[in-house]
Amino acid sequence: MPVQTTSADLGPNQLAARLRLTRWQLRLGREHGLLPEPDLDGERWSARLVDECADRRDQVVARFGEEPPVGAIRAAARLAVRTGLDVERRDVEVLVAQEDLEVVSTFRGHPLYLLRDLDALDSSAVRDVVSARKGPLFDSVDAGGAVTILDWPRKTFDRVAGERALGTDRFGRYALADIHALAADEELAQEVREEKLRRALAKARRAETDIEDVVRGWMLRCTAYLDRDADQPPDPALLGRAIRNLVGTRAESARYERETL
Repeated sequence: MPVQTTSADLGPNQLAARLRLTRWQLRLGREHGLLPEPDLDGERWSARLVDECADRRDQVVARFGEEPPVGAIRAAARLAVRTGLDVERRDVEVLVAQEDLEVVSTFRGHPLYLLRDLDALDSSAVRDVVSARKGPLFDSVDAGGAVTILDWPRKTFDRVAGERALGTDRFGRYALADIHALAADEELAQEVREEKLRRALAKARRAETDIEDVVRGWMLRCTAYLDRDADQPPDPALLGRAIRNLVGTRAESARYERETL
């Protein structure tokens, strides 16, 4: 006979909120044995286990940090910016195979990595892996590799490369030293940061407009139903999703606006 649940029992969202953890922290805590599995039907924790989880909350935060894990592509990009090398996802996989990097979890079958583990990785280990892959091409990068190292939009890199008349070899590759020189140019870096912020702000504002159009359309359909010009009312869930998205997008726009001041 199933165990009866009570108001003192908590589901995953409630437990995460009670522990002041995100859902990903809760999931990793369970996967790594820092938090107990639910002991009641319906994926719920009893009051006894909730108290036990509360005692382990600090262990979870200490182990996994506050930033969510990332997949191999974003992990490679993180390492590329830090090391100044055109790191690829296959390099990340090699680092795992060499036991230099830990797979902390998976998402839909894809490995995930903690940012703190990536930042703590020995740069020389990354350099050795990239060097082994590239061989004699180690000291040059294609445009994609340059963009990854610089963390710039491709259009920005193409413009700057043209303005600076950066040379390429017979394969169309840029000297790694030239890319490092661009990265070290503080005035240029500030210019690119401002350009990225302007583009991000413009994108967020476009998203705001699109969501506002959805809300206005919903209101028109609602009015049509009230005036008996439509047989069915609009879906209330659509409005709820749109409003939540609008709140988030406006907050994002406000943040970009503050950063561009």
